[in-house]
Amino acid sequence: MDRLPDQLQPGLRLVFVGTAASERSAATGHYYAHPGNRFWRTLFAVGLTPRLYQPQEFPALLSIGIGFTDLCKLGAGMDHVALKAGVDVAGFAAKIRRHRPATVAFTSKKAASLFYGRPTGAIALGRQPEQDDFPVVFVLASPSGAASGAWTLQPWRELAAHVTGIASNAAPVTAVDENR
Repeated sequence: MDRLPDQLQPGLRLVFVGTAASERSAATGHYYAHPGNRFWRTLFAVGLTPRLYQPQEFPALLSIGIGFTDLCKLGAGMDHVALKAGVDVAGFAAKIRRHRPATVAFTSKKAASLFYGRPTGAIALGRQPEQDDFPVVFVLASPSGAASGAWTLQPWRELAAHVTGIASNAAPVTAVDENR
C-alpha cells in the first residue's frame, strides 16, 4: 500500500514530486507534514497558492491545479531508509504521461537524480532541458528541514513565474526565510 495517495488528475498545471514520504507524512497521511518543512509556507510566499494551506489540506490543491506524488510510494523516512523500498521511475513517468500536467517539479535534487539516473551533483536547480513527450520539469531546493544547508528560494520563484506567468522578480518574498 502507498504511504501517501497520489493526488493526480488530467490537466493539472503543476505536480510536485518528492522522493518518498517522511515518517511524519506517512504517519499523518499528509504531504510535507513535518512542522520544520518549508513546503507550505513557500507555496504561498512565491504565489503558487492564494493562501497558506496546511498539510492536511493537500487534497484541496487539486481544485487549483496542483497535484502530488512521490517516486518511492512504499518507503518512508529519510532517503537512505525509504529508498530501500524501491523506486519505480518507469511507473512514475507513465503516470505523468497519462495525466499530462503542464509542469512537474521535483522537490529535491535527490528525487530528480533518481528520475534522470544521474548523481545529485550533476543535477542543476531550476528549469531542466525539454524532453519529448514529457511536461516542463523544474528541480527545486528541498524544503525539508533536514536539507537546510542547501536551501534557496530562487528555483521556487522561477517555478512560480513559469506556472503563473508573472515575472520572477515581481514581488519580494518575505514569508519564507531564505537562511532558515
